[in-house]
Amino acid sequence: MEATTTKIPAEAVDLYTRYIHGEVSRRDFFGGVSRFAVGGLTVTAIVEGLMPNYALGQQVAKTDERITASYETVPSPDGNGFIRGYLVRPFSADSRSETPERLPGVLVIHENRGLNPHTEDVARRFALENFMAFAPDALTSVGGYPNDDYRGGQLFGQVDRERMTSDFVAAARWLKNRPDCTGRIGATGFCFGGGMSNNLAVLLGADLAAAAPFYGGAPAAADVPKIRAAMLINHGALDTRLVEAYPEYEAAMQSAGITHEGHLYPDSVHGFFNDATPARYNKAAAEEAWTRTIAWFNQYVRES
Repeated sequence: MEATTTKIPAEAVDLYTRYIHGEVSRRDFFGGVSRFAVGGLTVTAIVEGLMPNYALGQQVAKTDERITASYETVPSPDGNGFIRGYLVRPFSADSRSETPERLPGVLVIHENRGLNPHTEDVARRFALENFMAFAPDALTSVGGYPNDDYRGGQLFGQVDRERMTSDFVAAARWLKNRPDCTGRIGATGFCFGGGMSNNLAVLLGADLAAAAPFYGGAPAAADVPKIRAAMLINHGALDTRLVEAYPEYEAAMQSAGITHEGHLYPDSVHGFFNDATPARYNKAAAEEAWTRTIAWFNQYVRES
């Protein structure tokens, strides 16, 4: 799949971002898209480029013989009671034995529509990099991801944020304490999931070895000194609001002596890693960010 951000204006992508964040209505989104239908670019082409096509973006099939996967339910007494998620490990001869190989873990956190197929696919990609990955579904308490991103966004707004955060803390600690985990975990996520990765770094302290948030909001500056994880920050250079906010976060990490790197990817918008949304996806930037993320987790999560 080739990057398509040069074909659809960044302003149209920003409109989609505001739509999926609930800042504009469905009607206003579709009405606003028509402003960008110029120069042979049709409304249909814009909408198709912005809306997710999960089959198009899939890189690792659910039936891939190189992985073993299951849906697991994690107790969350301080949250919504429990949270369900997708657990993936690389397949090996002892994958299903009573004492499988212990692997470092990665928590993979979705955007603000729930555990959709793209996020599950990212979890499978981590398994192929020899991590065990767990992708929780924040929508568990309202029935789970409904196989529709618009409806997922509506349900997302119904979940209490503090309880949702507690659910992710529970999921991270469950992953860390599994007997088939080395006890070292990282977190990554996208949009909402990027912000949650940042917040988990604050809340988990030394229990989180590293985080690699993608286009996520920063934690409060006063909380940054609580971070003990090595932080790899990924933003699209055209993602104006987050790019403008990043220097304050960077300065706070620098002041607190936190191991960190920050990267702004050229010609990339919010959601540039998501290959299921062609208009947002930037292939070169996504591949570079993925390579950096794997190297970061290999250094700070796999190595003690």
